[in-house]
Amino acid sequence: MRKFYTEVGVTADAEGYSVTLDGKPIKTPIKNSLFMPTEALAEAVADEWRAQEDSIVPASMPMTRLVNSVLDRVAPRRAEIIMELVAYGHTDLVCYRADEPGELVALQGQTWDPYLEWLKTELGVELAITTGVLPLTQSDAAIALLAAELQHLDDFALTAFHAFVAGFGSIVLALAAVREFSSFDQCWQASVLDQTFQENKWGTDPEVLENRERLKQDLMTSVDLWHFAKA
Repeated sequence: MRKFYTEVGVTADAEGYSVTLDGKPIKTPIKNSLFMPTEALAEAVADEWRAQEDSIVPASMPMTRLVNSVLDRVAPRRAEIIMELVAYGHTDLVCYRADEPGELVALQGQTWDPYLEWLKTELGVELAITTGVLPLTQSDAAIALLAAELQHLDDFALTAFHAFVAGFGSIVLALAAVREFSSFDQCWQASVLDQTFQENKWGTDPEVLENRERLKQDLMTSVDLWHFAKA
């Protein structure tokens, strides 16, 4: 699509902050009003529109896409999405352990056990762990506590959190990141522990590394969304 505007602005009213193109507020793909909770987030979206040249390239506007997702996809399905996220407790990366080799078993315990201990101490959520691939069912009490924790997130934070859980494969690591028990980078490294262990043994695949780096960059946009929405 060719660029059709010259001026990009940010306006504020009682409903929040919005981005305007030649004075007209932009809308989401399904025509919802694109209101944001903070000026910092609105400016981040506006900067993406300002950066467009002769043509509008949606792939170069990740924050705009995320905000559209908040309003068009997450807000209408909020309760359903929370239940999807807490279901990760049953398949959480840090709860499924190798039974060999011993070096990997020890590394998983050293890296992941502190997160589970923190979760129990901080939120009262105790998750069971298992070895192998047999499915694990966590207690109803643990799942209920996880759901209660996510109810506190607004739609923008919930969208960012959804990206963290999916990217890490772990609601435990996502909670540790947003509650600042551990840095985002430390949680990322914990989430790719198995892959990096194997790569240190057998070497790396450039395509796998490229895909992993792309995922990390996508997650960094969600980190920005998390912080901008609270700025």
